Amino acid sequence: HVQLVESGGGSVQAGGSLRLSCTTSGNRRRSSNCMGWFRQAPGKGREGVAALYTDGSATYYADFVEGRFTIFYDNAKKAVDLQMNSLKPEDTALYFCAADCPSTRASLKVVVTALDFGRWGRGTQVTVS
Repeated sequence: HVQLVESGGGSVQAGGSLRLSCTTSGNRRRSSNCMGWFRQAPGKGREGVAALYTDGSATYYADFVEGRFTIFYDNAKKAVDLQMNSLKPEDTALYFCAADCPSTRASLKVVVTALDFGRWGRGTQVTVS
């Protein structure tokens, strides 16, 4: 079973930056039609942060990103990064990588909002103070 593995989380001061990475565990690099980042703060539900269809047809950012984050997809590595700048204390959360959407014909925003991804990582903690 091919897993998603996140890395790059940590503790930073407000205004700082972090870059999260998500790769596929093992030697097999399984491709997916979509990849994305989600987060869950203590006592809150999981929410979408950024996502993309890997064919380049759509990219999604949550409103709260406000231009501070950028999602990158490396097709050769089947990996996705999330560059986060100007971090705020309210960005503190467990960040999850996800992949495998039902179809790239659907609205990516709808797919993200519904958390309709078939494969999930275990998360990496981001703490902003």
